[in-house]
Amino acid sequence: MASTGTIFVVSAPSGAGKTSLVQAVRRRLPGLGFSVSYTTRLPRPGEVHGEHYYFVDKTTFAELMAHGEFIEQAQVFGEYYGTSRSQVQAMLDAGKDVILEIDWQGARMARQAMPGCLSVFILPPSRLALQHRLRGRGSEDESAIAKRLADARQEISHYNEYDYLIVNDDMQEALDLFEAVIQAGRQRMAVQRIRQASLIQALLADEVIEHGTDYR
Repeated sequence: MASTGTIFVVSAPSGAGKTSLVQAVRRRLPGLGFSVSYTTRLPRPGEVHGEHYYFVDKTTFAELMAHGEFIEQAQVFGEYYGTSRSQVQAMLDAGKDVILEIDWQGARMARQAMPGCLSVFILPPSRLALQHRLRGRGSEDESAIAKRLADARQEISHYNEYDYLIVNDDMQEALDLFEAVIQAGRQRMAVQRIRQASLIQALLADEVIEHGTDYR
């Protein structure tokens, strides 16, 4: 049976609020899966293997990559990250939609590997707001923040490769728009003609409707 789930690829510069939006929309919408990525970096305090990431060494990661396990993979600050093909496909086959939080390079690979996916880019309302958000985390020094701001410009330069663009100025408004994108994606003909196959077949059946019956 054909898969009825949709992949939603979400990218944004660091500090734009992508993770908060993804977590919020998952609480709102049922049947929305999330792909747990593989990474070679060490767990941070509070992170759980299999929940936040699958933490593996570089040898294991290389073996998985050689066997075609990743839809996309990237190297960030010397560590590797990858999205599991088998994990995503299992959710799609179960009729679940799947959100992938990845950067523009990963998004480009995902679009090539899974042509039916929809992609969303999240923008901050201004560069100043982005700076304030990054500093507000209180977890990095000024040199790290400067590096993230430089990376943000590179990430943002690829915004026009995406299907949808959302500015995260007001969190509630951005969340409503993000939900609207997902709901619209669920109504696409390619998805609904599979999900509604029985209904369509019944509606098109060559049967005589009883005269005088009102089916409104």
